[in-house]
Amino acid sequence: MFCCGVLGVVVRRNAIVIFMSIELMLNALNLTLIAFSSFLGDPTGQMLVFFVMVVAAAEAAVGLAIIISLFRNKQTVYVDELNILKW
Repeated sequence: MFCCGVLGVVVRRNAIVIFMSIELMLNALNLTLIAFSSFLGDPTGQMLVFFVMVVAAAEAAVGLAIIISLFRNKQTVYVDELNILKW
């Protein structure tokens, strides 16, 4: 699942699909943390999943706001056409 997310980030050009791929990678990390936490009988992995979910929610909110503002300015969400951050 993590490899599918990495492939989506590397191959795709659409910013929304890239953010969805990053979310897929974070969910794969959560699944791995829960599995190891259950296997080892230690609740530390479950606490880490909570923090990863908070970071993922913040990333989604901030990323969507950036994509909306870039779309309003440039009328595109393709990352290879966005050169607003260049000098």
